[in-house]
Amino acid sequence: MTGRLYGVGLGPGDPELVTVKTARLIGEADVIAYHAARHGRSIARSIALPYMKEGQIEELLLYPLTTETTDHPGGYQGALDDFYADCAERLAAHLDAGRTVVVLAEGDPLFYGSYMHLHKRLAHRYPTEVVPGVTSVSAASAVLGRPLVERDEVLTVLPGTLPAGVLADRLRGTDSAAVLKLGRTFEKVRDALAEAGRLDDAWYVERATMGAERVAPLKDVDAESVPYFSLALLASPAERTFVPEPPPAERRAETRGEVVVVGLGPAGRPWLTPEAQEALTAATDLVGYGPYVDRVAPNPRQRRHRTDNRVEAERARHALELAREGARVAVVSSGDPGVFAMASAVLEAAADFPDVPVRVVPGLTAAQAVASRVGAPLGHDYCVLSLSDLLKPWEVVADRLSAAARADLVLAIYNPASRSRTWQVAAARDLLLEHRDAATPVVIGRDVGGERESVTVTTLGELDPARVDMRCLLIVGSSTTRVTERGVVYTPRRYP
Repeated sequence: MTGRLYGVGLGPGDPELVTVKTARLIGEADVIAYHAARHGRSIARSIALPYMKEGQIEELLLYPLTTETTDHPGGYQGALDDFYADCAERLAAHLDAGRTVVVLAEGDPLFYGSYMHLHKRLAHRYPTEVVPGVTSVSAASAVLGRPLVERDEVLTVLPGTLPAGVLADRLRGTDSAAVLKLGRTFEKVRDALAEAGRLDDAWYVERATMGAERVAPLKDVDAESVPYFSLALLASPAERTFVPEPPPAERRAETRGEVVVVGLGPAGRPWLTPEAQEALTAATDLVGYGPYVDRVAPNPRQRRHRTDNRVEAERARHALELAREGARVAVVSSGDPGVFAMASAVLEAAADFPDVPVRVVPGLTAAQAVASRVGAPLGHDYCVLSLSDLLKPWEVVADRLSAAARADLVLAIYNPASRSRTWQVAAARDLLLEHRDAATPVVIGRDVGGERESVTVTTLGELDPARVDMRCLLIVGSSTTRVTERGVVYTPRRYP
């Protein structure tokens, strides 16, 4: 059984830019092969060295010639062809012996790399895999801190060995460009950039990500100092037209903020809508009742304004004042912000802040959450009502309870009790019993979606007020609401 050949990209020079896969393959290889010039020093080997293991076979593929020294009858190309053929056969001997061979390549193996010449000669004979690497072009763009291309722009990659006229034409006709293989071609490339009218925009990047990295405007570079491992870069033209925004403090003074009233749903993140999540992510400030603010994952760039549950008006004005200063404020509410929550308070206060835009982002309501746990008790006409008499007199609550009961509506009852309000549940039950049968189904949902969730199905006649607190929501059925043998509660859509 033969061995396996790998051509692995090492990236532009920094050993930390070697991919995880390449590092693993280097460590597992029987044979490590790499190219070097006549001095014998291999940049590829120096990059791979942290991942190599003791005892591995090393195959140095030493270039025997330069363009000036060859006397091969086929010229420089003929000499190279013979060299690559010899290298391929040396590696084939290892592969025939069942050894795994990893050929190191700076940058990407198939991007102006020597590995490709071995690949052509061996890939059809042995199992072969090419592992890509970060190219010098990507590295140059990164160290320069400028994008290569945006939107529909065109990037052209050119070798500096092309004739000067060809280079100038190509540079003139593209948006962005990278010219590789500088070294002795540098002056020609500089002249081509000048002829194309692009010299002032060109950057010179040398040994990107290595210790001797150098970045400079190309027109200021001395040709005598340019090594082979350098390139010329024309970055995205769009970059030159971009005007950065001022720092946040300055921007806030210049821009108009907004208030977004966000419904968090009845419990954790699974109940949060994508729209609500987007609004929370974009916010610079979070405002709300402390436990609701705490349900939003902390983000160090955001300011959090936690308040008590009984200061809705003050909370709303504070949010609007922050927005007037330029902040993007998310006012958070449990469930839906328009159902006994902050949307009304913010919109009422917003009359004094006509310059501040206000949006409302809906959330899943507690009534919907509780209903879903038992079936479909809200399947027909229903009303939503709060038992709290803090903001309206009990007489109004009682009249509405009686009216809903007479109308045979299903009721979703919010805020049924609290530490200071302990008698309303019993009073509401007695009022409903004046119009409803004692066997009318009642659902008690507590902390639905939370860690202490509990859902109980009982009847109006057996409803025990002691089992109801502020974390509960009640659903009282109509005359048509049914409970199946399996405990499913539903209200038919057809009315008799």
